[in-house]
Amino acid sequence: MRHGRVVSQLFSCMAGNQFQNANQSVFDERHFLAIVDHSIIPLGEGRVAGKERPRSKYNTKEVAMPVQKLKAFLNENGIKYVTIQHSAAYTAQEVAAYTHIPGKELAKTVMVKIDGKLAMAVVPASHRVDLDRLRDVAGAKHVELASEGEFKGYFPACDVGAMPPFGNLYEMDVYVSDALAEDAEIAFSAGSHSELIRLAYADYERLVQPKVASFSTRVP
Repeated sequence: MRHGRVVSQLFSCMAGNQFQNANQSVFDERHFLAIVDHSIIPLGEGRVAGKERPRSKYNTKEVAMPVQKLKAFLNENGIKYVTIQHSAAYTAQEVAAYTHIPGKELAKTVMVKIDGKLAMAVVPASHRVDLDRLRDVAGAKHVELASEGEFKGYFPACDVGAMPPFGNLYEMDVYVSDALAEDAEIAFSAGSHSELIRLAYADYERLVQPKVASFSTRVP
């Protein structure tokens, strides 16, 4: 039996203020932040050994990946992570303000087509994808942004723009900006515009095995 410890804390916050102590929280009915720490005791069968990409029963493009299935995949591999629920936010600036996560650490998933094949380009929320550089990195002839209609069917349970960067579960190549690899942790939308997942970048890279390269530029 897998054992775990889940500790939940509910914080109220006001834009521009730092977190308050749980016993001294400031309530603002406009925004909220709930942090849940999932401390999993990994068992032998759940560990990721070497560089072999972990296999999962969710590794199929025909199956949607709502946040519950993503969490199951993380638990299956003994990964420690934190879920952060916050008021609905649709821009990087809003998410950063509500969650107090630096924009460089907050990742966004950009769906692209590389020589006609869907792939994920994962960059800091404060960056944009340089398609020409990504084309060079992928050794491709043509790279373009994918339209919503081309990828929505893969993520029917996810909000557009909130897909978790786990293309390996859909047999998609994943490219990660080297700017994200500089941080100890990575945070990303968990299928909706009101929930994030945060975990060690090393764990993310070991699970997904993306190609890490320089193909993003900071938005002025």
